Amino acid sequence: MLTPVILEGEHVRMEPLTQAHLEGLCAIGFDASLWALTTVRVENPADMAAYIDAASGPGQLAFAVIHKASGRVAGCTRFMNFEPAHKRVEIGSTWYGLEFQRTAVNTECKYLLFRHGFEVLGMNRVELKTDLRNERSQKAMLRIGAKQEGTLRRHMIVPGHVRDTVYFSVIAEEWPGVKAALEMRLR
Repeated sequence: MLTPVILEGEHVRMEPLTQAHLEGLCAIGFDASLWALTTVRVENPADMAAYIDAASGPGQLAFAVIHKASGRVAGCTRFMNFEPAHKRVEIGSTWYGLEFQRTAVNTECKYLLFRHGFEVLGMNRVELKTDLRNERSQKAMLRIGAKQEGTLRRHMIVPGHVRDTVYFSVIAEEWPGVKAALEMRLR
């Protein structure tokens, strides 16, 4: 089971996602571009409240990402598809408000999640996936040190089309090198 925890770095504090974060997420989360390549659509406060509720299901641990310098909610991310018997977990459902994109926020969040996954949860594998059309996310996953594994064709039906999904991962043996590279980027 994934136990709620606060993960904190220099730039972000990641705390368990609750309805208390609704207003902050609504303040940054209604730009249609944020949801164009995702499996859900969030267009109003009721959608955001439902998104938060859905994030608390089994095998998930969702985080609100707080930008420490401003004190504002920057977005959210989660551990999901937790498979303790196979020692793997996925980082996913990640999005940030436009002003927090292309900042240290995502790099530090991924660092904190990978570190928790490998060093606290004892995972053999931490995986990520994205829509084939989402080249920006694919580049970000490669930049943080994940390895591209392949594409599941016609993997899932999402609003507007049938999605091809690209998988990435970091395995335990790679974590020390990925960790060092991420720490260097964050300095």
